[in-house]
Amino acid sequence: MADNQAPDADLAARTLEFIKSEILPLEEEHGGDITYGDDLRVHMQDLARKAGVFAPHAPKEYGGHGLNMVDRAPVFEAAGYSTFGPTALNIAAPDEGNVHMLAHVANEEQRERFLAPLARGEVRSAFAMTEPAPGAGADPAALATKATRVGDRWRIDGKKVFITGADGAGFFIIMARTSGEPGDRGGATMFLADATEPGIEVVRHIKTSDTSMVGGHCEVVFDGLELGDDAVLGEVDEGYRYAQVRLGPARMTHVMRWLGSAQRAHDIALERCVTRRLFGERLGDLGMAQQMIADNEIDLAATRALLRRACEDLDAGDLGTTNTSIAKAFGAEAIHRVVDRSIQLCGGLGVSDDLPLARLLREVRPFRIYDGPSEVHRWSIAKRAVSATRRRMGVPK
Repeated sequence: MADNQAPDADLAARTLEFIKSEILPLEEEHGGDITYGDDLRVHMQDLARKAGVFAPHAPKEYGGHGLNMVDRAPVFEAAGYSTFGPTALNIAAPDEGNVHMLAHVANEEQRERFLAPLARGEVRSAFAMTEPAPGAGADPAALATKATRVGDRWRIDGKKVFITGADGAGFFIIMARTSGEPGDRGGATMFLADATEPGIEVVRHIKTSDTSMVGGHCEVVFDGLELGDDAVLGEVDEGYRYAQVRLGPARMTHVMRWLGSAQRAHDIALERCVTRRLFGERLGDLGMAQQMIADNEIDLAATRALLRRACEDLDAGDLGTTNTSIAKAFGAEAIHRVVDRSIQLCGGLGVSDDLPLARLLREVRPFRIYDGPSEVHRWSIAKRAVSATRRRMGVPK
């Protein structure tokens, strides 16, 4: 919690009821595509405010519920039951992660200028870090975008790709190199820039399998963007350190949201298993179907348990690096398995547009890449385990 008050005990239940009654019909009406849906976003967020479920993560002084990471989990999962739900509650990526980071890193002036309108849903934002190869991606140290000191200003030049929400964003948080060379572990700085600043160009949408994020995933060019010292978020050359404030929680809130989609897929499959008859029995009474149902239940329960452990670390002030990597890698793959099994259980209907399952699979598949590919998280987990054992045994490098 942001304070000592108890969380709203039934917020998750009210959120799920709101999603099912108000947002699922809109998702179906629009075929799950909200890429260019800013007007729809505003409408859904108005509905969420009226229902009292808007901005569960945002600080209370900015109109939110101020939930900590553990308390967010069931609410975010409930919102994720619809792929439009996170947008409706103003907890979609990248805005949710940016709200979290600004609340922890921004100074008072920056909070009023950028955090307050973002938390209230008056604007959207973008986090510009990923670059085309050989720039920053799974390896953020490869950062190539440069911020050069010119008099009393900073000049930013570089290209970014897969920048979620860039088209129509009100402002950008830009990661740029202020010292060192690509490959160096430090030397990055974060800058805040209004989207209307000269030198920012959203070049194109990069078409991906997922379509549930307003503003799409875009290529953005910074060409001679000039900003003052008041645009620096945190301290110069400390961007990677501040990014950790955002990245761990953002990975976990991704797990939360897509858990909702996986639970929805599982619910659809269960209903099919109860009503579908073949070979003289209900589908749900057949051993092979029961194995898939049980495996779905196990994957959902295990993901929630790993998620809670990582969130407890984060709430305790720990970066939770290992546990967030474990929860992210396992959760991304488990969520994908749950949706895939649900399709299999529903047979031909599962791959048709008569059910949303194929669309949900297209939405959850990128999570195995977004916020760090599973392979990078496994490398990180293994590296820490080996290093800890080496230190314990006194074995030199």
